[in-house]
Amino acid sequence: MSVDYSKDMVLFDRNPELVELEELISKPIDTRPSKKYFIALAITSTMLLIGVIAAGITFYYGIGTWGNNQTIAWGFGITNFVFWVGIAHAGTLISAILFLLRQRWRNAIARFAEAMTIFAVMCAGIFPIIHLGRPWLAGYLFPYPNSMNIWPNFFSPLDWDVFAVSTYMTVSILFWYLGLIPDFATLRDKTTSKIKKIVYSFFSLGWRHSNRHWRDYEKAYMIFAGLATPLVLSVHTVVSFDFAAAIVPGWHSTIFPPYFVAGAIFSGFAMVVTVLIVVRKIFDMENIITVNHLDKMNKIILLTGSMVGYAYLMEVFISWYSGVPTEQYVAINRAFGDYAWAYWIMVSCNTLFPQFFWSRKIRRSIPAMFVIVILVNVGMWFERYVIIVSSLQRDFLPSSWTYFTPSIIDLGILLGSFGLFFTMILMFTRTLPVVSMSEIKAVVEGAQPSHHGGAN
Repeated sequence: MSVDYSKDMVLFDRNPELVELEELISKPIDTRPSKKYFIALAITSTMLLIGVIAAGITFYYGIGTWGNNQTIAWGFGITNFVFWVGIAHAGTLISAILFLLRQRWRNAIARFAEAMTIFAVMCAGIFPIIHLGRPWLAGYLFPYPNSMNIWPNFFSPLDWDVFAVSTYMTVSILFWYLGLIPDFATLRDKTTSKIKKIVYSFFSLGWRHSNRHWRDYEKAYMIFAGLATPLVLSVHTVVSFDFAAAIVPGWHSTIFPPYFVAGAIFSGFAMVVTVLIVVRKIFDMENIITVNHLDKMNKIILLTGSMVGYAYLMEVFISWYSGVPTEQYVAINRAFGDYAWAYWIMVSCNTLFPQFFWSRKIRRSIPAMFVIVILVNVGMWFERYVIIVSSLQRDFLPSSWTYFTPSIIDLGILLGSFGLFFTMILMFTRTLPVVSMSEIKAVVEGAQPSHHGGAN
């Protein structure tokens, strides 16, 4: 029986040996960084420094330095939290769900997506802690005995977030590290540096590429994939309960859990495509991270973007069908009120522009897809902004109605979160292989056995 792997193979200008493939993937680790890399690192580090200064001012003077007011207590802080948690979803989806579905095209992008998951969760975790106003009390969110017998309120969706996000973070790190073990062993065997050999030997956990090691590795990888898959659905579902469990008009909606999950996958894939376009160009990996990979990811963006557009329509329908005047008013106020500009940016970026991916030519055009995924990320940030700010803007008491204007500190912390994210991405590309050597070598031409005429 002959097995055709042609659809899953990585195409090269020439047919390299596996050793040459290892050299190509490990090149960013072994070679000296270019000037472009240092320029990019300087830019992202500057953004991070601005965020650190803004956070320091917040710690010193308090949340009063933000644009929050008595009516809109959740401003940029929670908006950014929900945004970054959404970005973190694509990594686990690509690695776990597509692995269980035996989608081989994930091999070239899974490692990078997994790393982005961890970095995005780290960025997300900063904002609830800062938003507490007293970040040194964040420990009370975890259920551990203390001298004052204070326990968290397990009926609060905010505390559900702590368990969901921390569990997701733990499983994502273990899943990511497990996939790195064979590559650590490969780097250990090929390096000539004594220091690197010690480091790689420690993290490879004695891996020897034996049949027993591969058998146990595949079992463990399958188990982690099975654990991570429900987390993709559960984490952002729990985040949506922060809103859906409240009685605030515009939040109290049963469509929020699937709506948030679809939006998270939508924004996460857009961010993965955004960064991969740059990385594949800088490190000459166009033949490993191919246009075919980006094309498939753009199809998922198109699908989830259509689901998000459907959710927008259902929100309007539910508010009308409910017959509740306050719900109907919130829907009208979002589209035609003070924040109409943000609402229509959200709608156009998340529903209109992704529809261009119906065209195969646009879906496979690097400049076109880069512009569209940037607009998607902008639109998904504004989606969180609209949900939080426009719903809180109009309270039940007209005397409480107000307008939210972000302060320079708000903008500085937002800029700093992007600086932290992209700085960690740049450091990751210089310290670890951005593509899984073991997985990509399994799908190159000649890696799979071919049987002809019944011969072994």
